[in-house]
This record gives sequence, structure tokens and C-alpha cells, in this order.
Amino acid sequence: MGRTAAPGRDARIEAYLDAWGDLWSAIDALPSEAFSEPSGCRGWLVRDLVCHLVIDVQDVLITLATPAGTSAEAPGATPVEADAGTSADEEPQRPVDAAGYWSIVDAPTGEDPLDALIPRLAAAYGDPALLTFHLDDLGSAASRAMRDADPDRLVETQGMVLRAGDFADAYVLEWTLHHLDLVEGASGTPAPSAASLARARELLIRVIAGPGDPPSIDVPDADLLRILTGRRTASADELAALPPRIAQGLPYPVG
Repeated sequence: MGRTAAPGRDARIEAYLDAWGDLWSAIDALPSEAFSEPSGCRGWLVRDLVCHLVIDVQDVLITLATPAGTSAEAPGATPVEADAGTSADEEPQRPVDAAGYWSIVDAPTGEDPLDALIPRLAAAYGDPALLTFHLDDLGSAASRAMRDADPDRLVETQGMVLRAGDFADAYVLEWTLHHLDLVEGASGTPAPSAASLARARELLIRVIAGPGDPPSIDVPDADLLRILTGRRTASADELAALPPRIAQGLPYPVG
């Protein structure tokens, strides 16, 4: 469902809206029995994955409502003046772009308190319709906020400061990876769009390899995203297609 941004609309925000719209449409079409199937997220059922997305869209809403409040700057941005009353010794926010928003993390084990909470919270909904209603309510609000956001406005999240447009771009990776997780768990679910897969691939490679010309990797987008993030093991041919320095560091879970 990828499209060229309308005149005056930021392409990163349009990409966010496309990726989220496709993911929500896929979830909305799920039969109730699909929520009890394993997802592509290790240890999580589809209902757990959908519950995690509720947390994600809350994060989007909170971040868009949290302007950078200290004298921090995003890459290439004009520094923001500190709010009145800001302490002089307050920790400065770390400026990042879309790739810098993500870090390579340890593979999830389910022991992290929030990760462990998700299955219990998902089960508490009982009827999957209540879970999807909540997700639709919050997801729609987050999309409206993102659609109306100034892409150059600096926002704060998790001690980082970045442009709203870069925050939108970062979340294309999140929506696309979890869309692939949904496809893995619910057979017949439409896949992410080619545009979302390509954009997520480009960003993930920047997270892993750093800035500069991306390495040429002859592996389809969906397969590469799954392999790099440890969602599945690479075949011998796929492993040979990876640059050695990337192959040697597998996997690269992001968080």
C-alpha cells in the first residue's frame, strides 16, 4: 500500500501511516481463533503480540506529546532552548536520527519484567475483540497525531531527542517486523507492502552497518529482516550472501 507522499506531506510520516495501516488491517481481519496461535515473536501468542502493539502505540502518542525540553539538538537541527525552570545540571538528551533510535539488544528471554507482563495482560482481555478495540482506539489516535505532526519538531523519548519525522521513520521498522511476526503466526495474513519491507530493510542495515552506502545483499527483504533480527536461521546460500562482518555477528535483535 506504499504511495508517494502528497504535496506538502513528509514521506517518512506517510511511510509510517502506510505501514501501520497495513498492520492494523491484517489484525482487524484475524478470526478469533488466530489469537491463540504462536506468533513470530518467540514465546508470544498472536494475542500477546497484539497486546505489545498496544504498548507501542501508547509510546507513539506519549512521544509525540513530549517536546524536547532541554538544550538538546537532533542531527542537523537548531538547538532547542531549555524550558523555563529546567535544572542546569539536568542530563542532556542524546540526539539521534531514525537509525540511532534503535540499539542492538540481547535476544528476548521473557524474563524482562515488561516482556513477562505482556502475556498476562493479553490474557486479561479475554475476548480478542476487546483487545483489538483497544488497539484500534489507540492506534487511530496515534495515526491522527502523527499525520498532524510537524516532521521537524524535536521530541523526546527514553532520553533521546529526534525529529518527529525520524521517529515516524524508526517506527516503520517496528510495524513491519511485527507484521512479519503476525504473518508467521496467522496463515493467510497479507504480508507487509513492498514499500514498507524495503524501507524497514534499509533502516535495519543502517542500524547494523552504520551510515554510508548499504552493502549489497541478495536476499529478499522479508527473509533478510527475519534473518538479521534472529527470527529465523539463514540457509547456507543466504549466509553466503551476507557480508562476512554482518554474518559473523548474527543475530541483531533491535530494541
